[in-house]
Amino acid sequence: MAVNRSFEDLVAEGAAVPTEGWDFSWFEGRATEERPSWGYAAKAGERLGGAEAALDIQTGGGEVLDFALTRAEPARPVLVAATEGWAPNAAEATARLRPRGVVVVAAPDDAPLPFADEAFDLVLSRHPVRPYWTEIARVLCPGGTYFAQHVGPTSVFELVEHFLGPLPAEVRAGRDPEGEGADAEAAGLEIVALRAERLRMEFHDIAAVVHFLRKVVWMVPGFTVEAYEPQLRALHERIEREGPFVAHSTRHLFDARKLSVP
Repeated sequence: MAVNRSFEDLVAEGAAVPTEGWDFSWFEGRATEERPSWGYAAKAGERLGGAEAALDIQTGGGEVLDFALTRAEPARPVLVAATEGWAPNAAEATARLRPRGVVVVAAPDDAPLPFADEAFDLVLSRHPVRPYWTEIARVLCPGGTYFAQHVGPTSVFELVEHFLGPLPAEVRAGRDPEGEGADAEAAGLEIVALRAERLRMEFHDIAAVVHFLRKVVWMVPGFTVEAYEPQLRALHERIEREGPFVAHSTRHLFDARKLSVP
C-alpha cells in the first residue's frame, strides 16, 4: 500500500500497469478480494481429470485453465480447447496454453461457438461476460457438464455507482443466478447445483481503483482517468481520510448437465 504519495502519482501508476490477462498479482498489498468458499479453479481441475474433451469459454489469458490443468495431471482430457474474444488476451492465452496442447480460438464472446455439435463432455468458464446458453448446450454431448463461476448481480456496485451514480433497477437485477438458471434449463440443461456468495473487497489506494477499472472494462464502460478525474480525486480523498474503500463482489457457481436424448 502506498503512503504519502500524491493523487497524480498514484493515478499515473495505475494508468501505466499493463492490463492483459487475468493475473491480479499487481494488486497485492493494494487491494483485496475475499474468494468464494468453493475454490473454482481447483474444482475445475477435478472435473478436467474425469473428462475426455473439454472447452474453456472466455479463457482470458489462460491463467485459470493453466492452473486447472496442472491440478488434473496426469488424468487430463485428450482434447482441450479454449475461446477468447479480446485479441491481447487471446495472444497471451495462446502463448501460455499452446505448450500444454490446448487449442486457443479467437472468437467473439457473443458469437456462436466455432465447434461441432456435441463436441465436448465438459465446458468450463470463469466469469463469462454473458453465458450463451443455447451454444453451451449445443456443443455439449448428452450427459455432458457445464461447470462455471459467474459474476453475480450488483457485483462491486459500490464502486461502480461512485462513478456512474445510482443505476436503474433493471441493471441492478442483471446476472441474477436464478434467472440464469432458468435460461440454462430452457436451453436443455439440468441444474445439478447452484451456489451464490457475496464477498468483501477493499481498495487501499486510488492506483488500485484505476488499474481495476482499466482491467475490468465492463464495470465503468469507457472509463478513462481524464473523463472521471473528479470522481477519482474524491475517492482518493475519501481513502486518505477514512481508510480502504469497501465494496462487495458477488459470485455464483453453476454445475449443470445436458439432458440426455430420451
